Formats: sequence, structure tokens, C-alpha cells
Amino acid sequence: MKVAVVGATGLVGTKMLQVLQERKFPVSQLIPVATEKSLGKTVNFNGKPWAIVTPEMAVEMKPELALFSAGGNTSLQWAPLFAEIGCVVIDNSSAWRMDPTKKLIVPEVNGKVLTAEDRIIANPNCSTIQMVMFLKPLHDLYAVDRVIVSTYQSVTGTGKMAVDQLMNERAGIEGEMAYRYPIDLNLIPQIDIFMENGYTKEEMKMIVETKKIMQEDEIKVSATAVRVPVMGGHSESINVSFKKDFNLEEVRQALSQFPGVKVVDDIVNAQYPMPNIHAHDSDDVFVGRLRRDETMPNTLNAWVVADNLRKGAATNAVQIAEYIFNR
Repeated sequence: MKVAVVGATGLVGTKMLQVLQERKFPVSQLIPVATEKSLGKTVNFNGKPWAIVTPEMAVEMKPELALFSAGGNTSLQWAPLFAEIGCVVIDNSSAWRMDPTKKLIVPEVNGKVLTAEDRIIANPNCSTIQMVMFLKPLHDLYAVDRVIVSTYQSVTGTGKMAVDQLMNERAGIEGEMAYRYPIDLNLIPQIDIFMENGYTKEEMKMIVETKKIMQEDEIKVSATAVRVPVMGGHSESINVSFKKDFNLEEVRQALSQFPGVKVVDDIVNAQYPMPNIHAHDSDDVFVGRLRRDETMPNTLNAWVVADNLRKGAATNAVQIAEYIFNR
């Protein structure tokens, strides 16, 4: 299969190449795509160097699959052109997520809505993906009514410049700033721009994307998204109210049996999910600190952790491709 990776030199694009290789996706020809300034360079894949091309050159090469991770503007411009030649586009930007004509997919949650006619498929926001992986098996049992989520998001979600800023600050080196404020020894309660309602764009993504993926407009979501000086994954404190009462042991069992979810919840031995210890470089979503909210009926507290570059981005995109082509 001819596979294009658009944005192949970025953090997520690099991770996509790694995941394609690890999962032995049937790539007969890799088409790494970047801007013109990267022409002449190569990326290594399956032990071979592959020359970087521009989007225009890639379209002419007629790939069957294109994984996009190059920003919304690039996706809006080029995804339709790839789709026109019959290519299946899986886009990691926010460009198509809320387009009513495009599917927003987490394969374990709503992969069944995909059809052979889908040519541009949206990959959800990283923080949304791990949350709906936690919510889905419980929604099937108890019906989710309301979710209050606070996120603790890794600097890798911003990109290489943010990682460099954190490392520079720790080393006492002045350098380019990805954030308005220092991130080392600090928390920044703003991810993306503020909207008119006082929420950030990241928070609103979690609210609207959850409804679309779960196919439940009545689910109420309130989010607070925070950038933390962490690498390895995003963490979320989730408080979820159900329409029915639940049994904690049944909750643990349902989560443990759901594909891609691992329960790490042994408070006697201080076992709970942590981003750099459990999630880093893993494709699973880790759940722990499961406990009943004693102030509200039918309400559960949980701590959910996942690698934002893998299940939150690259792996989910590759899993969508696997789901489509296996069908």
C-alpha cells in the first residue's frame, strides 16, 4: 500500500512512522511529506531512507492512504485534493472534526459508523480520545449524564518548541518560548485561545467532540485544560454522573474488559496510573483512583492517563486505517 505521512518531520508525524512500523502496517511505498524547505532530506522507515516530498508531489504519486499531522490550514487545503484521487485521508488536526459531513473516530468507541465511502476521517483531540475510551464502557452500562474533567497535559502536546522550552528552563538556558510564561515549576491554565464564553478552544473541543463521538447530544461536559511541566502523556481527573447507579466492582470489570484500557487501581500498594511511568510509549489508556463521589448520587471519580502522541494521536490514526482496510 502507498502511504503518505503529511507532516512527517513533526513530533506526531515521526510517531506515526514509528507506529506504522511497530504495527507492521502493509506499507509498500512510504511518501513522507513536508514543506519545501525539507526537500532533499530523507526519513528512515523499515530500515530504508525515503525522500521527503511536497504535498503537490505526493498527490501526483497517488497514495491509497494519507495520514495528516501538519496543522489545520494544510489539512483544509490538501486533504480534499488527496481525497479526490481516491485516497483515504485520516487527519489529526481540528480542521474536519466538527464538520457534519465527516466522521470523528475512536475505533474502539465508534468505528462501526465508518463506511467505504468515507474519504476524509477526523482524528479527535488527544484529551478527548482518552476520556471517551474511559466513558464508553460505562456509558453502555449506566448512561453518562454529566462529566466534569480537569486535564494535566504534557508539553509534547504543544510540540518540539515547548519541549525545548521546558528543557532549556531546567538547564538555565535562554531560548525560544512556546508559551507566554515559564512552564518549568509552573502550571499554565490555558491551552489554545480563549473563546467568548471564557472557556479555551481546547476545553470546548473536549465538550463538543465527546458528544459527537458518543453520539449523545444530551451528555453534559465541563472541562478545564491545564498545561503541566510533564513529558510522557496527558492525565485527566474525571468526575462522571450516570443516570443509573453503579457497582464499583462492575465498573472495574467493564473497564478491564474494554479493548485498549488497563485498570491500575490498587490503593493498598499505592498503584495508580502515572504519565511517565505507565503511559509513555504505550498505546493503552490507564485508569485508576476509582471511587464513589460521596457528595453526589450515581457519581464516580477516576484518574485517566494516556500517551498523547500515541493513542492520543498517531496510534489512533493508524488504528482507524487498520479498521478501514481490514473491513
